[in-house]
Amino acid sequence: MNSSRSIRVPADGRGPDIDRKALWVVSELGLPTILRACVSCRSKRHRPTGKIRVNANHKLLDVWLLICCDQCGRTSKIPVHERVTVRALEHERLVRFENNDPAMVRQLAMDAALAGRAAYRLDWTGTWRLDTDIPFYDLGAGDAAPLEVIVRFELPAPVRVEKLLTTGFGLSRSAVRGLVDSGRVRLPLPVDAKAREDFTFLVHAAAPKSPGEPRAGRPA
Repeated sequence: MNSSRSIRVPADGRGPDIDRKALWVVSELGLPTILRACVSCRSKRHRPTGKIRVNANHKLLDVWLLICCDQCGRTSKIPVHERVTVRALEHERLVRFENNDPAMVRQLAMDAALAGRAAYRLDWTGTWRLDTDIPFYDLGAGDAAPLEVIVRFELPAPVRVEKLLTTGFGLSRSAVRGLVDSGRVRLPLPVDAKAREDFTFLVHAAAPKSPGEPRAGRPA
């Protein structure tokens, strides 16, 4: 992934010029583990089988995502739709269910709302990595241009912002907290929040001055 160094946002009084951009991507390594008790061995770790079962009862449909226990291999069902009419489902969606569409299986396996309705949890451990492409940036140089970092998610894994920063910059938690507290890293959400959607933040070489703060060499 290549960062862009040629795009400049003209200064208009609302923010600094940005001529350096970097892309961080939360890349997908695998699907989350489905945590619910197996009725056979009581293990709690399950994986999607890649299959979706559709059962028709007259004009009503049941749709289940099939999962299997990591320990004993027992297959069980997660209800996606129960007793819905054929007309209640979009035709394309129904066809994808019937054809075990891999993209649909992936979508259902990552669906936090479905997990809440079916009373199970998702374990995102080992499902992502952070790929970064940062141009040379000297945080100690006071005259360096700000850097805009664009964070994109390939999967909706809930990742703590602090974890993204420590991984992306290769810094300790205390160093990252210091950058945020000093204003050198400006975030659109709290550093201890969990993000699962794209966002952008700014990195300044030195803490930006507050409005009205006198410049060096000028009387207050």
